[in-house]
Amino acid sequence: MLAVEIVEVSPRDGLQNEKVHVSTSDKIALIERAIASGLRRIEATSFVHPAAVPQMADAEAVMAGVPRRADVSYSGLVLNRRGFDRAVAAGVDEVNCVVVASETFSARNQRMSVADSVDTVRDLVGDARAAGIAVSVTIATAFGCPFEGEVPESAVLALAAQVAEFGVDEIALADTIGVGVPAQVTRLVAGTAAVAPDVRLRCHFHNTRNTGYANAIAALDAGVTVLDSSIGGIGGCPFAPDATGNIATEDLVYLLDRSGIDSGARLPDLIDASDWLGGVLGATVPGQLARAGAFPG
Repeated sequence: MLAVEIVEVSPRDGLQNEKVHVSTSDKIALIERAIASGLRRIEATSFVHPAAVPQMADAEAVMAGVPRRADVSYSGLVLNRRGFDRAVAAGVDEVNCVVVASETFSARNQRMSVADSVDTVRDLVGDARAAGIAVSVTIATAFGCPFEGEVPESAVLALAAQVAEFGVDEIALADTIGVGVPAQVTRLVAGTAAVAPDVRLRCHFHNTRNTGYANAIAALDAGVTVLDSSIGGIGGCPFAPDATGNIATEDLVYLLDRSGIDSGARLPDLIDASDWLGGVLGATVPGQLARAGAFPG
């Protein structure tokens, strides 16, 4: 049976754009629910300046409270040396670095040029290796930029080739604003695999324009074995205008289950987690499966 690994991003990419303050204890409870559902890679938090993303101000407290298990890997988003040092001290298993494929978004999201963000990754890889921490690099706005529009695929592939040379463990192609379509996914995955043949590929899709799940299947068909998703479909980038949520983990798992693709996740537990999360946020979450129910029921 074909298998796919899911990286659960609701504790970080999911919550970071929510206006409702979520307590540290509820963030830890969300992580515990994700693990209980069978998910084993969790993007737990981000180590960014609290003024930039206030929801992530308790990164160290979250990492101090998560259950430590040999079969669970926790990642933290880092954008610079300060964030990396905090992540290492907090005990993450992976760091997720970000480089952006468009200059305007890079300036607004990371306050640095694309070249500077690439240099940051280069500088951190060796230290991560020494600390026994895996390095994943997400190429943001790989499918389009809210400020510059179309992003040349050649620019995305050039970035993938650069970071692959540093010896990173994984490269993720991120549709940060949810504009990608399956044909793009097929081309970019094939191109990335060609320029970074020894690096694991991951994809990160938003469902802003209802193409996220089609893109996920296109990525799997193109050979990707790791997908990001968020319980409830919550999320969005604080620096992207009108940002909306990630693909929902429970909706994705339903799609995978019915397609004969193993994710290791249990749908009833994910539906319960989605319902619980809606209560925490005081709103109906974007994911549809928790409302429609699984089939057969």
